[in-house]
Amino acid sequence: MSPKQQRGEATAAQVLDSALELYAARGEAGLTLAALTSASGVSAGSIYHHFGSLHGVVLALAQSWLGRLLEELAGALAGVTGARAGVHAVTETYLRFVQEYPDASRLMHSVAADRELVTDARRVRSAQEARIAPLAAWLHAHRESGELAALPLPVLESLVLGPVTGVARRWLALGDVDIEEAVRTVPDRIWRSVSS
Repeated sequence: MSPKQQRGEATAAQVLDSALELYAARGEAGLTLAALTSASGVSAGSIYHHFGSLHGVVLALAQSWLGRLLEELAGALAGVTGARAGVHAVTETYLRFVQEYPDASRLMHSVAADRELVTDARRVRSAQEARIAPLAAWLHAHRESGELAALPLPVLESLVLGPVTGVARRWLALGDVDIEEAVRTVPDRIWRSVSS
């Protein structure tokens, strides 16, 4: 990588770090271009060069953290045998991730991130495909072995990730969910919905 590329990556990382700090401190409304240039020390022109817009910064930040979450989920699946153990591992890993990184998780689960996912779902999914592939392969293998219900893979993925995403959102937004109780109870509920 050339020195120019290294500087560009460092600048982009600085913008993303500052954006997350601003989002955590002030919410979506407080993440403005003026606030971001002030916090990061990066010019508006450079931000537009790297991300295209302020919206592009938010999307890049959400995608970056989504990638980290998906990598952790894939890692959790690598160490287990059996579909039931996998459902437990994915659920616990997801909820622990949200606990450890609440600000990034709030952004990933925000209305702005959701809007982008709905608007450009295929491109977002394509950008994360390498990280989603281990989960898809795991679902496919356990469906073929008969441990998981003979449902289309997108349906299985939704049944596994949908409930834990809902619990995470509730905890992030309202704080009225006991994560430890969710770790103990949600995996078996999910397992019942996907087991054969």
